[in-house]
Amino acid sequence: MKLSEELIYRGFQAETTIANPEDLDNRENKKFYWGADPSADSLTIGNLAALMMCACFVRHGYRPYLLVGGATGQIGDPKENGERELKPLDEVEHNKQCIKKQVENVISNAVTRLTSLAADDAEVASSNNSALTLVDNYDWFKDMKYLDFLREIGKAFSMTQLLDRQFVQNRIGDGGSGISYAEFSYTLIQGYDFLHLYRKYGVDLQLCGADQYGNCTSGIHLIKRLENGKADVWSTPLVIDPVTGRKFGKSEGNAIWLASSDNGGGNYTSVFDFYQFWLNQPDEAVEYLIKIYTLLKKDEIEKILKEHFENPEKRIAQRALARGATEVVHGKEAADTIENLTELLFNRDTDFTSFSQDEIIEFAKYLPVENKGVSLVDALVDHGLAESKKKAREFLAQGAITVNGIKINKDVSVEQAAIIKKGKNKFLIVR
Repeated sequence: MKLSEELIYRGFQAETTIANPEDLDNRENKKFYWGADPSADSLTIGNLAALMMCACFVRHGYRPYLLVGGATGQIGDPKENGERELKPLDEVEHNKQCIKKQVENVISNAVTRLTSLAADDAEVASSNNSALTLVDNYDWFKDMKYLDFLREIGKAFSMTQLLDRQFVQNRIGDGGSGISYAEFSYTLIQGYDFLHLYRKYGVDLQLCGADQYGNCTSGIHLIKRLENGKADVWSTPLVIDPVTGRKFGKSEGNAIWLASSDNGGGNYTSVFDFYQFWLNQPDEAVEYLIKIYTLLKKDEIEKILKEHFENPEKRIAQRALARGATEVVHGKEAADTIENLTELLFNRDTDFTSFSQDEIIEFAKYLPVENKGVSLVDALVDHGLAESKKKAREFLAQGAITVNGIKINKDVSVEQAAIIKKGKNKFLIVR
């Protein structure tokens, strides 16, 4: 499958300056960049969709330049409905370092997976020269003088051109909240990023989510006006939660984070919960999501979907989706472990009393953990399995709580390594 065909098949096509997608297949200069601002100390699965698009380009021999916005993160990407609160500079720096590690990890996992396919896939084999270059726009903005920026970049844009941007219209129109000069200037800063990467590395293609398309065209404008060069933007649609109809992302309050442990901001999703999120997707969403969030090839996906819809009760597609997404974000070893752990925990034939203390402690690497000696009610409340002590006692009385497979109907102190289970799919380890 050609790159243009794969992008369309997986749903990675929204607004673009490229009239014919097939031009991507034979593009002479195969370099692109994608950027993320450090607005939190973890990316989300909304960001992951764009990274999976990046992996698709890498699969077809493109070289990736991934930008972490240490400079733009100090301003904040303008929202449609109001000004962002400026983050302290030390928080921006912390977030930036966390996101750098995540981007490197995801791309590394994706490239490792793609390389493993090279033996029987000529397109993958051709991507061996697609090494990741990670850049930070703070590196070129930190020493830039304000007057120099205004003379070179500010003079390249007309106010009419900038005021026509949709997010500006939303903010300054009737009922709008207004916009600061800092956020108004964000598009110029992002445009300069593209110009800088074009000048230094010869990058002439930017990938983005559909919500960033307008900002990305600022770079095209600068490259044409200041360098008499040609550049393009390719965007992917925002991924919509099929259950709620909202986009996947932190601004919507439904974030699934790529971080598996707390980096300080509370923005994390355990590997177990990450896997369960995909495993629990409804049938009507799984075909859409498996194309976006896994590296499975078309023939593999079609085979999985055929088997799935013949026997939907086996949730074959959901298992493949959960496995594929977890492997990309957390690696093969973690995916293997969570897949096996899930089978154990949800298998009706599993005898929870048969687990050794060492096995239970091993499970603690992937499930919420409480220390021995805790009361059952406190453990349920502290880890969100019950919203209050009263509710925890109700769950106990209803027989909804088991400890090592045995139903417990009153509050007790848990004195040994144990697996606490609430309902069908909530677990807590005591060690």
